[in-house]
Amino acid sequence: WGLLLLAAALGATAATRCPAPCVCDNLRAHVLCLNGSLMAIPDTIPELTKKLDLRGNSFMLIPAGAFLATPYLTHLDLQHCKVERLEEGAFRGLGRLVYLNLASNGIALLYQESLDGLSSLQQLILEGNRIEEIQPGAFGHLGSLTVLDLRANALVYLPDMVFQGLQVLRWLRLSHNALHVLGSDAFAALPALRRLSLDHNELQALPGEALARLDGATRLDLGHNPITYVAEEALAMASLKHLFLDHASLQDVAPDAFARSPQLRVLDLRENQLQGLPPLAGAGGLARVSLDGNPLLCSCLLRPFHKWLARARVQAEGACAAPPALRGRSLDSLKPPEMRCNHLWSPPSPTTPPEQPRAAGSRQCPWGCVCSPDFHHGSCENRDLREIPRDFPGDTRLLDLRRNPFRTVPPDAFPGLKELVSLHLQSCSIRMLHPGALRGLESLVYLYLTDNHLSTLAAAAFEGAPQLAYLDLDHNAFTRVPAGAFRLLPNLISLHLQHNVIRELAEGDLAGARGLRWLYLAGNAIRHIAPAALAPTKMLEKLQLEGNHLSEVPTAALQGLPALSELKLSRNPIKHMGHSVFLPVASSLQHLYLDNMGLEWISPHAFTGLGPKIRSLYLESNKMSNIPDMSNFTGLEILNLQDVPFHCDCLLLPLHRWINKLNLRVGATCGSPAEAQGLKVKFSTTFLTCPGWGQGEAGETSPNKTKAASKPSKKKRLGKSPARGFSKSRA
Repeated sequence: WGLLLLAAALGATAATRCPAPCVCDNLRAHVLCLNGSLMAIPDTIPELTKKLDLRGNSFMLIPAGAFLATPYLTHLDLQHCKVERLEEGAFRGLGRLVYLNLASNGIALLYQESLDGLSSLQQLILEGNRIEEIQPGAFGHLGSLTVLDLRANALVYLPDMVFQGLQVLRWLRLSHNALHVLGSDAFAALPALRRLSLDHNELQALPGEALARLDGATRLDLGHNPITYVAEEALAMASLKHLFLDHASLQDVAPDAFARSPQLRVLDLRENQLQGLPPLAGAGGLARVSLDGNPLLCSCLLRPFHKWLARARVQAEGACAAPPALRGRSLDSLKPPEMRCNHLWSPPSPTTPPEQPRAAGSRQCPWGCVCSPDFHHGSCENRDLREIPRDFPGDTRLLDLRRNPFRTVPPDAFPGLKELVSLHLQSCSIRMLHPGALRGLESLVYLYLTDNHLSTLAAAAFEGAPQLAYLDLDHNAFTRVPAGAFRLLPNLISLHLQHNVIRELAEGDLAGARGLRWLYLAGNAIRHIAPAALAPTKMLEKLQLEGNHLSEVPTAALQGLPALSELKLSRNPIKHMGHSVFLPVASSLQHLYLDNMGLEWISPHAFTGLGPKIRSLYLESNKMSNIPDMSNFTGLEILNLQDVPFHCDCLLLPLHRWINKLNLRVGATCGSPAEAQGLKVKFSTTFLTCPGWGQGEAGETSPNKTKAASKPSKKKRLGKSPARGFSKSRA
C-alpha cells in the first residue's frame, strides 16, 4: 500500500508539473506561456488544465492531435502565434472547449476538417488572419457556436452553404474583408443568426438574394461598401430592425426598397451622396432615419419626403447642403414653403446592371470525378489524370483538380465554366500555362498553382479572367517575378510567390498590379529590391519578405506605400540597421517583424517616425548592442525581446524601468554579468546599485531621461540624449 500511495503521489506531481517557460496556476487550472519562443505545443501541460494561454509564440503549424493530452480545456488562446496552417484534426479531442482565439496569425485557408472535434465551441475568433477561402463544411462540426469572428481577413467570395452546421450561431462578423461576390445561398444554413456584420467590404450592390435567407436577423451592418443604389424591394428580411448603410456611395433609394422588411426601425444612411429621398412608404415601422453628411438639396423635390416624415412620425437627422439660404438647417426645422422650386434638382437615374443569365447547369460530370449539385463543386483530386477533364456542369463554382500530373494547361482548358470562382491546380507538375488557358473564366476569383514547376508566365495566360483576385504561385521555380504578367489582372489583391528562387525585385516586375494589397515573397533568395519595384502597388498593406538574403532594410523601395501596415523582414541577414529606415511607412506601419536576423547594431534613430500606431514588434533572437527609444510606442500589444543577450548594467537601467511600466510580457533576459545571467531584465537586482535608482523608480516618467543624483559621463549622455534610447554595454 505504501508503494501504491507513493506512485500515486508521483503521478499527481507529474500531472501538475509546469513546462518551461510557462506559469501554472494549479488552483484555477490555468497555464500561461506568453510571448515566448515556443516552436511547438508543449506536451507536458498538466492534463487537468482548463485555460491555456499561448499568445505570442511561433508555432507556424498546429499539427493533428496537438491537444490530445489536455482534454479538459475550455479556453484556448493562440493569438499572435505566426500560425499559417491548421492540419485536419488539429483540435481533435477538445470536446469541452468553449472559446478558441486564433486572431492575428497567418492562416490562409480553412479545410473541411480543420476544426473537427470542437462540438462544444461557442466562440471562434479568426480576426486578422489572411483567410482567402473557406471550403463548405469547414464549420460543419461546430454545432454549439454562437459567435464567429472573421474580420480583417482576405475573403472575396462566400460560396453557397459555406456556414452549414452553425445551427445556433447568433453573430457573424465579416467586416474588413474584400467581399464582392456572395452565393445566393451563402447564409442559407443560419436559422438562429441575429446580427450580420458586412461593413468595410467591396459590395457594389445590396446582396438581397443572399440576405433573404436570414429570417431571424435583427441587425445588418453594410456600411463602408461602394453601394450606389438600393432598388425596389431589395431587402426582404422579416425580422430586421437596424440597418446600417453609412459611408457607402448611395445616390438614390427606391420608395419601396424596404417594403419587405416590415420590422425595420432604424435606418442609418450617414455620409453618402444622397441629395434627397422619396417617401419610404413601404417602411411602415420606421422610427429614425440618419442622413447626416449627405449633400441634401432642400428644394421642392424634398417636400414629399419631408411630408412623409411628419405623417409617419419618423425622426430624421440631417441638414441641408443647398440652397445657400437653407444651408446648415436641420430637416426637422424646415417648413414646406421654405423648400422652393427655383433650385431644381432631379435625382440621378440609377443604372442597375443587367441581370446575368444563369447557366442551365446540367448535371453531367466527367468520368472519375465527383460533382456536387448542392455546393456547385467538382472534384477530380488525385486521379492520375494526364489531361484536364471537360464537361463539368455549367454552374460549377469550385473545381478541385489537385495532385494530377497535367504538366501543362492548354488554351481554352475550361470551356463553359463562366460561373467558376475557385480553381485548384496544386501539385499538378505544371510547367506551362499557355496563352488563353483561362479564357472564358469570367467569374474566377481564386487560382491556386502551388507546388508546380512554373518558371515563367505571360500576361496572355490570364486573358479572359479579369476578376482574378487571389493568385497563389508558392513553391514553384521562378527565378524572378514574371514581369508584366499581371497587366490583365486589374482586380488582383493577393499575390503569393513564396518559396521560389527569386533573386531580386526589379522595376517593372509588378507593372499593372495597381490594386495589390498583400504581397508574399517569403523563402526566396532576394538580395536586392529596386527603389521603384513596388511603385505600382500603392495600395499595398502587407509585405512579407522573411527568409530572404537582404542585407539591409529596403527603405527606398518603401517610398510611396501609404497603406503598408505589416512588414516582415525576419530571417534576413541584416546585421546593421541605420537611421530612419522605416520613415517612408512610419505613418501606417502597425506590425514589424525583425526577429532571427543576427542583428548586431541598431541606430538610435532607426525607429524615427514610428510611434503609437505600432501594435506588435518582434525583435527576438538577435545580437544587437542597443535598443532604440520606444517610449512613444504606446499602442504596443506585443513586444518580443527573447534571446537577446542583454548586459544588465546601469546603461540598461532605462530599458529596465520602461519594461516595468509595460503591461506586457517581453521576455527580455540578462546574458551577463554572471550574477544576473538567465534572470529577466524586469526582475534583475543588478540595477539596485545604479546611481539614481531610488529617484528613478519613484518618479521617472520617461524611459530615456534618467534622473541620476551623480553624473558619470556615460550616464549623463544616456539621460540627456533621447535618441540614444535603450543601450547596453559593449563589454
